[in-house]
Amino acid sequence: MYLKISEDVSLRYVVNKVSNAKGIVVINHGFAEHVGRYDHVTKRLNSAGYNVYRYDLRGHGRSLGPKGHIDSYESFISDCHAFVTFARNDTPEVPMYMLGHSMGGLVTAMYGIAHPDMLRGQVLSGPAITSLPKSKGLNGFLLKTVGVLMPSLKISNPVEDDVCSVPEVVAHYKADEDVLRKATAGFLKEFLIEGPAFVRAHIHQYMLPCFIAHGGDDTIVPVEVSEYFYDNIASQDKERKVYPGLYHEILNENEKDEILDDMILWMDARL
Repeated sequence: MYLKISEDVSLRYVVNKVSNAKGIVVINHGFAEHVGRYDHVTKRLNSAGYNVYRYDLRGHGRSLGPKGHIDSYESFISDCHAFVTFARNDTPEVPMYMLGHSMGGLVTAMYGIAHPDMLRGQVLSGPAITSLPKSKGLNGFLLKTVGVLMPSLKISNPVEDDVCSVPEVVAHYKADEDVLRKATAGFLKEFLIEGPAFVRAHIHQYMLPCFIAHGGDDTIVPVEVSEYFYDNIASQDKERKVYPGLYHEILNENEKDEILDDMILWMDARL
């Protein structure tokens, strides 16, 4: 199924419902990912009584439009709002939560700042909401310069071995044909520089209840990133949990069931 955003962009989405749902969870996947990588997450959320709405972010997966490109981080926010509105109309009158991983955590945080009245709370997994190691210093300057001067330049996106400590997950990720292999310099500028700048500028306006989960050995989005977010947001109801020894994709680690249980317990307590 597709949600039409404009003449050029339609977002592929998947909806998984249960009888007498007690809530909704909207999922924002990470950079280069797609909805299929959250099948097991969806199954667990369904079993806990939640309807799950997930979509391939602009430029990703099987969504229609320019592949691996975005003109502005603001499109992530407006796309997400269109999808949230669709989900709300499709399943009215129950609380809605949003789950975002990595870049999806950035999208989730930006959405929480822009539209705080739409959600009961947010769950963030290794959220890429401030500058990452690869976008600091000279790298950041070069990325921003190339992103401005040559926004359509395609840059390869190899899957890093340290994305997850489970070798089978990494191997499957590398072989997955729906994973984004290249992104434009313009996309990377918006994702790694402009989007995080928006969060930093408005971080004190973030007031939603939130549960932040992070792998203790995450080298892609260091744990200090979520610590900064936790320390600076205005939320009165906030919780952060670091899982020692886990890598970036905590929802694909061997301990994923424990982590999903923590997330579900947190949401259940706020229905």
